[in-house]
Amino acid sequence: MAAQSTGPIWTPSQARIDGSNIARYLQFLRDEYSLKFAHYQQLHQWSINNTAIFWGSLVRFFKLKGSFNLNRIFVENDCFYHCQWFPDSTLNFAENLLYPDNISADENNISTNHNNNNANPDKLAIISCGEDGQRTQLSYLQLREEVTRIAAAMRELGIVKGDRVAGLLPNCSEAVVAMLATTSIGAIWSSCSPDFGHQGVLDRFIQIQPKLLFACNGYHYAGKKIDINEKVHSIANALPELSKLVIIPYLKLDTELDTRLDTQIPANTTASSLDKATVCHWRHFCAALPRSLTFEPVAFSDPLYILYSSGTTGMPKCIVHSVGGTLLQHVKELALHTDVQVDDRIFYYTTCGWMMWNWLISSLSQGATLVLFDGSPFHPHKQILFELANTEKVSIFGASAKYYSACDKAQLRPAQTYELSNLKTMLSTGSTLSHESYDYIYQYIKQDICLSSICGGTDIISCFMLGMPTLPVYRGELQCIGLGMDVAFMNSEDVTFINNEHIATTSIPNTQSLTPLTHGKGDLVCRQPFPSMPTGFWQDPGDRKYHNAYFTRFHNIWAHGDYGELTYHYINTPDMLPNAADTQRKPTADIAINDIADICINQVGVIIHGRSDAVLNPGGVRIGTAEIYRQVEKLTVIQESIAIGQKWHDDVRVILFVRLSEGVELDTPLICQIKQVIRTNTTPRHVPAKIIAVTDIPKTISGKIVELAVRNMVHGISVTNQDALANPEALTLFADLAELQCE
Repeated sequence: MAAQSTGPIWTPSQARIDGSNIARYLQFLRDEYSLKFAHYQQLHQWSINNTAIFWGSLVRFFKLKGSFNLNRIFVENDCFYHCQWFPDSTLNFAENLLYPDNISADENNISTNHNNNNANPDKLAIISCGEDGQRTQLSYLQLREEVTRIAAAMRELGIVKGDRVAGLLPNCSEAVVAMLATTSIGAIWSSCSPDFGHQGVLDRFIQIQPKLLFACNGYHYAGKKIDINEKVHSIANALPELSKLVIIPYLKLDTELDTRLDTQIPANTTASSLDKATVCHWRHFCAALPRSLTFEPVAFSDPLYILYSSGTTGMPKCIVHSVGGTLLQHVKELALHTDVQVDDRIFYYTTCGWMMWNWLISSLSQGATLVLFDGSPFHPHKQILFELANTEKVSIFGASAKYYSACDKAQLRPAQTYELSNLKTMLSTGSTLSHESYDYIYQYIKQDICLSSICGGTDIISCFMLGMPTLPVYRGELQCIGLGMDVAFMNSEDVTFINNEHIATTSIPNTQSLTPLTHGKGDLVCRQPFPSMPTGFWQDPGDRKYHNAYFTRFHNIWAHGDYGELTYHYINTPDMLPNAADTQRKPTADIAINDIADICINQVGVIIHGRSDAVLNPGGVRIGTAEIYRQVEKLTVIQESIAIGQKWHDDVRVILFVRLSEGVELDTPLICQIKQVIRTNTTPRHVPAKIIAVTDIPKTISGKIVELAVRNMVHGISVTNQDALANPEALTLFADLAELQCE
């Protein structure tokens, strides 16, 4: 059944609604298309019923720069991922970020006219901070000048459209400059964070063969200086097509490398064929005489970014995202769903190795100011990010769900220390934001904010479900499905997961024979193509890997791999709701998920219960792991947990591992308490057969727990590519456990 709600925990004011970007977009639709919508759900239904008109309207509304043929927006194909978007249109990604419509241009420094009478070239584009206290800033004009120099140097080096340029960089302004310079030429950008292990970086970059590598000499984390000079040189010498390595001296070191200019990359490595490649200091590389900044027009579907899957189950997949699809999806999500406006300062705690970095940087398209931070989120003190938000007047603040949970566990009370007067929106992603984290944020951070849990991922470089500033927030729910995204939940009882490989027990379900769930839990799918889906995987002839990643679970329909359900909220009027408390009902079974057959439905929310491939299946009952985590982590003595299904006597039993607070012992009373909390708030099926204490839980570099890797360790299956993990040593805690060999 649909999850129950006791009413919204936040409702936008009329002023907030009237001043939103979505309100302006709705007015635009009234004026230009003679369209009126009673509420968000009607707008969403229109957006998926009128695919071409909707996405074309965004190009017009946001005044995207480029040459767009709006008479050919969407060309259908029998194959889901062979559809074409804007096949006759060209644009440049960097141009749209460097010259947002509401920030004026310096017309003497560009090749085309970007005149805008709302002149303010000194508007801040980037504020970059580090845990060591470093702070730099760039205006939009300064950012353009920096990009102009780096792009000129890249052109001198011979970088052209389609070349790959890689970054091994902290979250700093130089990373943004390098990416924008790359994309201004039409080259392809790909990045990893410097905390990736040597093999983890090589597993990614060796597949794409970059011609140019930007790398830092080191970084700060939790008060430590981490020198990566040796790692950087080793990586550079293992890349056969690399012609230059540009070092950004982010870490202040008195080493020969930091003063050496245009010297040979050391030849004492195995890749002697790369000795012609040179190493160059950032300030020398960008010392080229500024020339006019020109933008290479590229096709809408040309590659912009190469992102990577986590790689915890094999070599990372190289996911290619298009120029136009990324830009169009990002401006929709940032402007309409997140309400990013020109006066906003937006912060997201991320690294260059997580798609949230790419998403964040696209905020430049709205003339907003980026606030970047590199380092530990709890150093030099536990409230450093809230101090940063207060000092830098951040209006949109984002972090992972694990971060908010950790703040709650640490009993941080930002509202008691900081005004946070500019803060209007908080974002969360990376995993499910628990109901208790909603309570924590509204009670101890700020009451009058739009709290938006968002869900999508690297696969689509964007979101399927996210926020909406004009809708209420309900505890534990994602506010809405994204405009233009035909999301549904499907029941796939005919599919079994074995060691992260899904195998149909009969055959791949035919889309036409499956009915989307109107209530209850199922697998998240998207039933129609969308612009930000990958154009393919790098070096994937015939799209075999691409097809297997998303299209073998259901026939010709995108299966995303999340497990969740829909919630329904109704217009509260006497005619429609005799009982005022009845704000949530289930539509009748014959109503398709997104059909507005019941005009009372004005908001469809989503609850995510975990990953489909991590779903527990004791006695044939599917259980999302997040359902267990939510209950367990209510207990203050438990810092975090991870649940897996262990094969046992021709069935599956639930095993729960917990990391306890310092000084706490997992004794019989605590085990009983944990089981009682789970049983009381869920079902007996959710109660673990075994609860085991561990000192650490393995996570990816971006902080996500790795249930599949732990499950493999428990079953004696080796975990490859451990360099994809932030703490691979933690895996050994789950191998050959005596407790799991008995009843």
